Amino acid sequence: MTRRLLLSYLSLILLVLLALEVPFGYVYARGELSRLSHAVGQGAAGLSELCEDKIEHSRTADIPALARSYARSTGSRVVVTDRDGVVLTDTRTTALSAGQDWSARPDIAAALHSRPASGTVRDTTTGAEAFYTTVPGTSGDTVRCAVRVAYPLTALNERVHHAWVALAGAGLGVLAAVAMIGFALARWITRPVRALEHATAQLAEGRLTDPPDTSLGPPELRRLAASFTHTAARLQHLLRAQEAFASEASHQLKTPLTALRLRLENFEPHLHPRARPGLDAALGEVERLSRMVQGLLALARLENSATTPESADLDAVVADRAAMWAAFAAEQDVDFLVTGPDAGHVWAVPGGLEQIIDNLLSNALRVSPPGSLITLARAHGPHGPELHVIDQGPGMTETARRRAFDRFWRACDTPDDGTGLGLTMVQQFTRAAGGEVTLHPAPGGGLAAVVRLRQSPGSADQRTPMTLRGAAFRPWVS
Repeated sequence: MTRRLLLSYLSLILLVLLALEVPFGYVYARGELSRLSHAVGQGAAGLSELCEDKIEHSRTADIPALARSYARSTGSRVVVTDRDGVVLTDTRTTALSAGQDWSARPDIAAALHSRPASGTVRDTTTGAEAFYTTVPGTSGDTVRCAVRVAYPLTALNERVHHAWVALAGAGLGVLAAVAMIGFALARWITRPVRALEHATAQLAEGRLTDPPDTSLGPPELRRLAASFTHTAARLQHLLRAQEAFASEASHQLKTPLTALRLRLENFEPHLHPRARPGLDAALGEVERLSRMVQGLLALARLENSATTPESADLDAVVADRAAMWAAFAAEQDVDFLVTGPDAGHVWAVPGGLEQIIDNLLSNALRVSPPGSLITLARAHGPHGPELHVIDQGPGMTETARRRAFDRFWRACDTPDDGTGLGLTMVQQFTRAAGGEVTLHPAPGGGLAAVVRLRQSPGSADQRTPMTLRGAAFRPWVS
């Protein structure tokens, strides 16, 4: 942000300098040329009067000396022709130019017709640019001679060049001063912004240890820092209150639920056999309520804590959970297949992969009929590793798949022992690690849950498919 502010200051000043200095430089150059033109024109007019007077009194021999004297004093080149355009004298190459006919030259022809001419020309001998003025020497209406004075523009060009250099130096000096002032100003403005950014990053991690200084920067940013500090303090207080509530609720609710379950079980020896189904149903509801409380507390802890994803070995977690669930599947006469290439390491919150796999397999096993197959497949998707849990149960409609991740939502044909929190927890754990989970109809019937994860540094190789069965094991899931 400091760099962008500084660039904006310098860009604005550069535009102002260009708008001021470039026109000034052109005006200065044109003014110097105009002064030179005026001075050369006046000198040429005075010289032409003297030359006309010499010719009128038949003193033509004095013209070369007069022209050389003027050329030495002004540093110019002087050419004088008679009324026919024949060169009488040329201060540069008198011996070669005298007697030549210049009447065809445009400026000489114009002067011989009483029309002064001026312009710039490049000297063929030296290659230097020169400014010339050609004026007639007249007496009344009679033109007796033409005087051409050419003044080299080397000195003028040097003065203009020095002026441009001075303007550029002044501009660079102004830019340097603005850069120093702008840098200090930008740092002053952005310092509270950087402090707010640092504080926001800390708050996102769950705890604000370095609140922004409310005495730095412009008044608007100081007020913003004070408001942010107040909001962050209140938010931290609310988060601590929610965490304390979740912890206390977890401890306080377990005790009465356990006591209720024990009391119900103590009724069993004293109940009539016809009342046993009602007791079993009550115990089932207590167990379901206990799982629901644990699920809600797990969700609350996940949502209220800023858990940083860590690199986890997806293949090791899959192998561990598959070994446990294979035994549970064998109890219900359901085959359990783990297939696909090794996925390597992925990003996941601590314990999140285990919860994702447990909940998906629990849901799949709950709806799988005996003799069917549950597939736990790993795949490499276009955006990273994927985990597929595919069952051969009744499947779900499109509407049901859209609502399946809502809290406490259960399909009408779902067994009564579910809580409606399993898929919600899967979605929360997946999103906390930057992934996504979706539900699709499985080929041939059933449901396919696809968990897309982000790859983390690690290695992957190929693993052959295998079918697992084992002893009974029942881990807790919602």
